[in-house]
Amino acid sequence: MSILVDKNTKIIVQGLTGKTGTFHTEQALAYHGTQMVAGVHPSKGGEKWTGSKGETLPIYASVAEARDATGANASVIYVPPAGAGAAIIEAIEAEIPFIVCITEGIPVMDMVKVKARLDRSKSRLLGPNCPGIMTPDECKIGIMPGNIFRKGSVGVVSRSGTLTYEAVFQTTNVGLGQSTAVGIGGDPVKGTEFIDVLEMFLADDETQSIIMIGEIGGSAEEDAAQFLRDEAKRGRKKPMAGFIAGRTAPPGRTMGHAGAVISGGKGGAEDKIAAMEAAGIRVSPSPARLGTTLVEAIKG
Repeated sequence: MSILVDKNTKIIVQGLTGKTGTFHTEQALAYHGTQMVAGVHPSKGGEKWTGSKGETLPIYASVAEARDATGANASVIYVPPAGAGAAIIEAIEAEIPFIVCITEGIPVMDMVKVKARLDRSKSRLLGPNCPGIMTPDECKIGIMPGNIFRKGSVGVVSRSGTLTYEAVFQTTNVGLGQSTAVGIGGDPVKGTEFIDVLEMFLADDETQSIIMIGEIGGSAEEDAAQFLRDEAKRGRKKPMAGFIAGRTAPPGRTMGHAGAVISGGKGGAEDKIAAMEAAGIRVSPSPARLGTTLVEAIKG
């Protein structure tokens, strides 16, 4: 069982005709297994998108029309920040099961509206401000570089895009490979949290070990650690390595991601590391040692 996406996932692209959407759609089409089936643009319905190598996709005027015509069960959003919130809501209202929003810089109040609508739906949102998701040799949604992936047994979940790639690169280098890599994004209001992905990884037979990468700000890592402790008591546990970014960041300053800010005495790296270690996660001293740290955790 793959996590969220596999070779049967059919993806539509909201924002296909823009520069970013075009580039990453070409990359996805070039990655074996990925089924990109259509684009959506309200004023270009009926036209065709053509990639640099002659690839073509039909463009529909709405997400609902694209879903009905193609049987799509996922959407990826490259719409600019001002319109991205509305694009997510359109995908939710079209009852797309899995929505991935790559866009960075969406206004927080727009995401609050999205979250309220999402909670009343059957859709799952990954992001925004995330690198997407990849199941090696099966499906690539988003901006992750496919060439560093190798089919394997490690589930990767991360708030940081670039550290997602580092964890993938490390686990490829030590010969473990990945079952699925999920970048949940670093914004304070988002659709999918660590616990959601960890629940899937623990239930997935192909995922034999896990890397979780967090960063300063918020309490998501502590919440995830408590979830893992509770699951371990029920007999569900897998070898895990982890890392917390932003250990030297000064309190009160946003570091990179909108959610990466220490405030009110909460969200500091040391508390997160302590919580993760208490949950049985072997915390790596640096991103460059994530692969070897996980090997040590597997060996016990």
